[in-house]
This record gives sequence, C-alpha cells and structure tokens, in this order.
Amino acid sequence: MTNAKLIYQNISISFNSIRSHLLRTVLTVLIIAFGIMALVGILTAIDAVEYFLNQNFAMMGSNTFSIQNRDVRVHIGGNRNRAKSFESVSYKQALAFRDQYEFPATVAVHTFGTATATLKYKSEKTNPNTQVLGTDENYLTTAGLEIDKGRIFSPREVHYGDHVTVLGSEIAAKLFKKNENPLGKVISIGAGKYRVIGVLAERGSSMGFSGDRYCLVPLNNARQYFSRPNMNFRISIKVADAQKMDVAIGEAVGVFRKIRNDKLGEEDSFKVVKSDNVANMLIELTSTIQYGATIIGFITLLSAAIGLMNIMLVSVTERTREIGIRKAVGAKRRTIRNQFLAEAVVIAQIGGVLGIVAGILIGNMVSYFTDSAFIIPWLWIILGISLTFVVALLSGIIPANKAARLDPIESLRYE
Repeated sequence: MTNAKLIYQNISISFNSIRSHLLRTVLTVLIIAFGIMALVGILTAIDAVEYFLNQNFAMMGSNTFSIQNRDVRVHIGGNRNRAKSFESVSYKQALAFRDQYEFPATVAVHTFGTATATLKYKSEKTNPNTQVLGTDENYLTTAGLEIDKGRIFSPREVHYGDHVTVLGSEIAAKLFKKNENPLGKVISIGAGKYRVIGVLAERGSSMGFSGDRYCLVPLNNARQYFSRPNMNFRISIKVADAQKMDVAIGEAVGVFRKIRNDKLGEEDSFKVVKSDNVANMLIELTSTIQYGATIIGFITLLSAAIGLMNIMLVSVTERTREIGIRKAVGAKRRTIRNQFLAEAVVIAQIGGVLGIVAGILIGNMVSYFTDSAFIIPWLWIILGISLTFVVALLSGIIPANKAARLDPIESLRYE
C-alpha cells in the first residue's frame, strides 16, 4: 500500500472513530477551538488597533510636530505616571513663534474653546458635548484635514474674530437634514450666531480622533467668546521636507526657548510632540496585551492537550480488541501508531480551524467599530495551525505508542 493510500485510510478511520465518540470529540474540539480563538482573536484585534492608529496618525503625516505646554500622556490600567506640565503657551508667544520661525514649514496656531457647546439650527440641535476649536487659516494643513464644501477662514476673519464657522461632517449632517446646503446658513453656537462657511470632509468617527464631531471658529473669536484665565495655545508645524524633520525641530526649539526666556542650561519649558508619538506609545502598550493573550491561549491549549490525550487513551482502551484484530491480520506497530496519531491530528485541526475562524471574526469586531480595514492575520493563522498540530502530536504520541505496543493475543482476548 502506498503512503498516500495509507494516509487516506488513517484519516478515514479517524473520522469513523470521531463519529463513534461524538460527544467526547465535540468537547475536546471546543476546548481547542476556544484556546485558538482567544489567541487569534486578541492578536487580530491588536493588529486592527495598530492599523487604525497608524492610518489615523499618518493622515497628519510624518513631517508634522507640535509645541505645547505638556507632554503626551497615555493612561491605561493602573499606570498613573503624570506627564510633565509647564506654564501655558500664551497667545503672544504663539504669534511670536509664527513670526520668527523662518524654516520652510507651515505654522498653525489653535486653542481649545469648549467641549460642552450646543449647536442649533432652526429646530435641530446637537448634544451639549460639541467641541469648539479656535484656529487660524493654516490649521487644516497641519492637522491633515480637508474641506468638503466651502472654505477655511481667511487671514482677515482670523484677525478680526469674525462670527464664521467650519463644521465637522457629523455636526453638519445633524443640523441640516435632507441634503440641505449648510453654506451661508446662520447657526447658534452657545449664545452666539455664526455663519457657516465650510464643512470638513468626513474622516471617520472612531475612538475620538476624528474631526467629524467638532466645529472650528476663528482664533480671535475663540479668545473673545470662550476666554478663560491662562488660556493655552498650541503650535503645529508641518515641515515641507520630511527628511529635514530633526533640523526643523531643532530650530523650533531654539526659537521658542528664546521666546519663553529659557536660560542656558535649563530644560525646555515646553514639549515638542511629533504627530506619530501617540500612535507609537499606544502600539508599544499593546505588547502587554499580546503577552497576556499569548499566556491565556497557551494555558487553554494545555488544557486542550490534556483533554485530547485523555480521549485518545480512552479510545485505545475501548478499541483494544479492534487493535488486536488489525495486528492479527498483519498491521505493523507503525501503522497502528500512525492511525492514532492521525486521529489526534484530525481532532486538533478541526478545533484549530473553528478557533481561527471565530478568532478572526471576533478580532475584526474592533475593525468594524473603528472603521478600519478587515484584517486577515496570516501570521496568527499559521501560528494557530502549527500550535494545534504540535498539541495533537504531543497529546497523541503516548496513546499511539500504547496502542502500538499492545500484544495481539491479549488484545483479542480483551472484553
């Protein structure tokens, strides 16, 4: 008998045995599937998160950085390390930097107005959680945003603080029903009246990183109508040549140290944050989740291996007489051993395939909620198949060897 026919026969016998002991087999398959699902599912979800972060922060470009009064802080779990915070960046300092920074780059100044504004148009209104940002005419360039309808503010509107606004796409859809054109319409932002001059292109509304749920007003308008003590401003810089990023940052630090009167030898009284810093920090933190997912998956697979070994040992005991008959008609030890190994592999691979499919579907739920691409984690699929094969070999070798060593005479007498 050729090797191919022998393998086919072993697999066929394996399926017959599986059907004969369906309940035990199903339980073992489910244990293996759960372990692989936990491993592949969590790792696929992490891949989806990383893809989302890279896509969203890539919109701002690798040639963008900002100057602000505090470092980026990412808070997850019990990690309560506080980011360094310095004196607020004043309006005067921000404008001085924009005027004095001569490196080939686009400089934008913006400030946070409020996060509790209610926007109204006729009978329609938003929830009282709309963010209002005060920006200049360069903000869209440095923020990686685009205009879908209308235009951004002119330098004159920014300087005089005119009552005009640019709406996020979600806000515009909320206020203007039935495809009504929002341009030129007058809406209420809090107690003030503003004319809509633009609508931002939709960018996705996942995890709070989009511009779809906030509105922009001219910088000086925000200073006047949303003012508060020690109002803080942020400076964004988009360098014309990404290869000169480090040089641009170095010059920006020198200019702003002079503006802030930082003395020689003292640390900077501000922070420079590159556009991809947050994404990189979050991606690094996902490694902890990866370790946890791997440990959970391996513990579950260990339980599955024990369960699979148990079912195979029981199968050997129940089929002792069958093994004796096979040996009596000429079956070799290797044939018997391979038959039971094949059965263990078939059971494990069924569980592995089910676990991989379930893991991909569960992991891609993150992609659905973040509006990112459907992830097919080929690396984790190969890892899952390999792990189930190893589990099958490790848990099947002892029962297979036990079956192969059975004495045919004693086996035929077994009841």
